[in-house]
Amino acid sequence: MRINRPVTQRQCWWLLATAVSVLAPLARQLPLWLVAAITGTLLIRGLLTYRQWRLPPRWLLVPLTFIGTGLVLWHYRTLVGRVPGIALLAVLLSLKLLELRVARDALTVVLLAYFLVLAQFMFDQGIPAGLLAVLSVVITTATLAAASDDRPPPLALVRRCAIMLLQGIPFMLVLFILFPRIDGPLWGLPQDRHSATSGLSDSMSPGSIAQLAQSDAVAFRVKFDGPVPPQSQLYWRGPVMSDYDGRTWRVTQRNIVRPQVPYLIDNTARDAIRYELTLEPHGQRWLMVLEMPDAPPANAGLTSDLQFLSNQAVRTRLRYTQTSVPDTAFGQDETPQELASALTLPRSGNPRIREVAATWRVQANSQVGAGDTAITATPAADALILKAAEEFFLRQLLAYTLTPPLLGENAVDDFVFGTKKGFCEHFASAFVFALRAAGVPARVVAGYQGGEINPVDGFLVVRQYDAHAWTEVWLSGRGWVRIDPTAITMPRRIADNFISAVPSGEPIPLFARADLSWLRAVRNRFDAVANGWNQMVLGYNAAKQREFLQNLGIGEPDWRRMTALLAGICGVLMLLLTTWILWQRQKLDPALRIWQNFARKLERRGIQWQPWEGPLDFAQRAGEHWPERREQIHAFAQRYARLRYARTTDEGKTSALNALRRALRAI
Repeated sequence: MRINRPVTQRQCWWLLATAVSVLAPLARQLPLWLVAAITGTLLIRGLLTYRQWRLPPRWLLVPLTFIGTGLVLWHYRTLVGRVPGIALLAVLLSLKLLELRVARDALTVVLLAYFLVLAQFMFDQGIPAGLLAVLSVVITTATLAAASDDRPPPLALVRRCAIMLLQGIPFMLVLFILFPRIDGPLWGLPQDRHSATSGLSDSMSPGSIAQLAQSDAVAFRVKFDGPVPPQSQLYWRGPVMSDYDGRTWRVTQRNIVRPQVPYLIDNTARDAIRYELTLEPHGQRWLMVLEMPDAPPANAGLTSDLQFLSNQAVRTRLRYTQTSVPDTAFGQDETPQELASALTLPRSGNPRIREVAATWRVQANSQVGAGDTAITATPAADALILKAAEEFFLRQLLAYTLTPPLLGENAVDDFVFGTKKGFCEHFASAFVFALRAAGVPARVVAGYQGGEINPVDGFLVVRQYDAHAWTEVWLSGRGWVRIDPTAITMPRRIADNFISAVPSGEPIPLFARADLSWLRAVRNRFDAVANGWNQMVLGYNAAKQREFLQNLGIGEPDWRRMTALLAGICGVLMLLLTTWILWQRQKLDPALRIWQNFARKLERRGIQWQPWEGPLDFAQRAGEHWPERREQIHAFAQRYARLRYARTTDEGKTSALNALRRALRAI
């Protein structure tokens, strides 16, 4: 390719198609104004190409470049990061098309397009994204071929480049399997402030989890070693919230205090549940675990209130194994500081529930003989208060709803005595407030409850609409005990799922609707395919690679052995591919095989054919050396030349090949 050769009109269309194919999948990551600006730039370049008008002068493109860079910097407040960096590259690519004059500019556009194809995987690594990336690579490679020679038809160029890429699949597989895996993303860039993830937050206010329940996005998937536990045991523990300001519950900031759980767990128990959990990125540090869990996974620890935390925010898909034993007691020797934190309430607010809670304490103390005037904590009295709270909430006839009404300043009183409609966070918040007001330590636990088995692959799929909040109550001698206030009023929410507890007529996620079972079946199939891709391809990490190599007999591979193995396998693949290409080439040209037989026949007579020698010239020279067969040699060469270089139909070519074989036998 001569880099100073002018770009033709057809090559401009190829480059525009490449720009569209690599920028379109990235459009949803960019602000609307930038997408509109880039689209306008591409349309202008298309109009210039169609009308064959003169391109803008270079002196105009320089300020446009500075303006585009400045707008990206103004919007993101930085040029560092995935989204700001890709936004800047998209601006530069669109502006580069406005100065597309020579082949060197075309090569720059193609190389930039290849990088933007890679950038697509920084946001989405699913199967649809992979298929779009393959399409972009084929178009970009065809553009690179057209930059050298744009005379072939577009479909012929695309087909040729697709075949070239297919030939590279064996090398891709070898590199994928054997190339050293890197834990974490390949792009070691600071996280973008504008990137968002879906999932639980470190705070909970009325309506927050109800909003999350409108999403059917996957939170995590679970594969159990044995039978799936009953729905009532599927409490997936996440953030624990003790701080309350009168409206919002928040996670108490604590450092990781121990690498082991503060209780004894029998992994060999009959009710032990072993599972592998694949957690989707949610931007927080929590690791979801089934109550009650064993030791934390690698690169994780736990807090004193039993939050499993990763060493860093979970921004990529994370897979870990865990063992849980239900009904394991913990926290019997809880510290006074922790219990004091679980009793803290604002000084004022919600007077009605405070008054009810005070009567619970007085009645409980009188029953156990602890005095009926002071709020005195005794184990027996606390158990009686807990029972009184459960009976009270049951009598209130509270309704479970995905559309809870707004609450006033006294949120708990408004919910319990006013609207009587709420989601799980309303039940948990009111229950903990009432117990604390009665002098019983309690806190809110957020996480997920339940899940749905995908019948296609057997994985339990837990989605965002399975988000749930419940309470933990501390009782002397028993430690922290899980109490689910939602189950008191709406037990179907725990025994079945949240859809069965939602009143009819309320908006629920489309795929969760019971009357669209066929749609859920389609989703299950697609979800199983996506999960297989995640487990086998995206989940092929360093540990999986090490396990695979050990199965091959490579104990602890180092870079020298891996380099030699990669070079050897790639060399063998190259040899096989070359042999296949040569064989296919001869297979597709039977006339050439007949000519080679003719050349070998004359070689036995001492007449050597030279590869640079044309068929008629060689026949002339061969006839001089073998005059007895001069006419037959000339007749064969003429038939071969017509068959080889003249245009014939398929039927005519078949008869010509048969005639050529007869001419060879006559020599």
